[in-house]
Amino acid sequence: MCQFPMTRREWLKLASLFTVAGAAPLLSALDARAASEPDAPLRIGYLPITDAAPLLVAHNNGYFAQAGLQVEKPTLLRSWAQLVEAFLSGQVNVVHLLSPMTIWARYGSQASAKVVAWNHVNGSALTVAPEIDKLADLGGKTFAVPFWYSIHNVVLQDMLRAQGLTPVLAKDGALKSNEVRLVVMAPSDMPPALAAKQIAGFIVAEPFNAAAEALKVGKILRFTGDVWRDHACCVVFMHERDLTGRPAWSQKVVNAIVQAQVWTRAHPQEAAQLLSKSGENHYTPHAAGLLQSVLAPTPADEARYLGDRAIIHGDWHEKRIDFQPYPYPAYTEELVRRLKATQVEGNGQFIKALDPAFVARDLVDDRFVKKSIEAVGGMKTFGLPASYARTETIVV
Repeated sequence: MCQFPMTRREWLKLASLFTVAGAAPLLSALDARAASEPDAPLRIGYLPITDAAPLLVAHNNGYFAQAGLQVEKPTLLRSWAQLVEAFLSGQVNVVHLLSPMTIWARYGSQASAKVVAWNHVNGSALTVAPEIDKLADLGGKTFAVPFWYSIHNVVLQDMLRAQGLTPVLAKDGALKSNEVRLVVMAPSDMPPALAAKQIAGFIVAEPFNAAAEALKVGKILRFTGDVWRDHACCVVFMHERDLTGRPAWSQKVVNAIVQAQVWTRAHPQEAAQLLSKSGENHYTPHAAGLLQSVLAPTPADEARYLGDRAIIHGDWHEKRIDFQPYPYPAYTEELVRRLKATQVEGNGQFIKALDPAFVARDLVDDRFVKKSIEAVGGMKTFGLPASYARTETIVV
């Protein structure tokens, strides 16, 4: 069932963690833990969404162990607040976080952590009730996002404004015909809320868009990768103390994650099975068939989405979800610029002062991932040009 109060509490908790005062006790706990356990084993924290796939595949396939790392079974956490709390306090030392959330963590709470790689690209969609045929139909309705600091919120607000619609936050009462009320909701609550007509739609990572279609409670209106080409969603976040104090250890961690991305691209059906509730490690509560529809969609699926115009840019040849690890600076710069124009709850004043080029240099440490990419054959292994630069393509 839909849990609006719990979602609100989780948001407030996370908002407090991403302030200097709120993060201080957790960062103190991190310092104490690091002092008592300088050679801590690899401890992964994750949410049960496809964004976590490379971390889980690397664990399942033994890539961390093969690199000589001591690794514990990944810890499944149920909310972004739990994941961030576990990371900031040092209970886990490698996580996947929404890319805008890492900006909030580093500059809003002064967390000494950096992005070391992308986890995946695309892998999200905008799903609506069956009677919604176009974005303009959302006027006067309520729409759910997984978090204010998410690529989902950024892309959605861009799309709404392009249609002459005004996103509004925390507004009670009746909406004007050109307003769309945005609410934060846990991904697992979204399909039930859509079925109950509490919301007109949602934008989120997979497999919840696929779930809404499978349950016949919603349809995919647009894939986010068809708006912002090959955008990052979740990224790999690590403590700076590990990157500087344990560089060889950090390199092995990143090597294994990149190796897992290569394997997942080549074995999407097997990846769906191992990530599923019927997989050996029961990493997620999702059925293998549902995950397969995301990781290994059929040609008929693509033809249907082209016909429905959920995919407009067929010439982009975007995968529903894909895996490539390099954190392009141009993406980070553009993300910071667009965050400045995105409405969020909480203290977002620090965003206005951020310089995009500075953030691209300061937030991201690409030393390790470049070596990992070269070790697997270079960017061509991921079907990409050799250059570590690109121009962002965004067509709202």
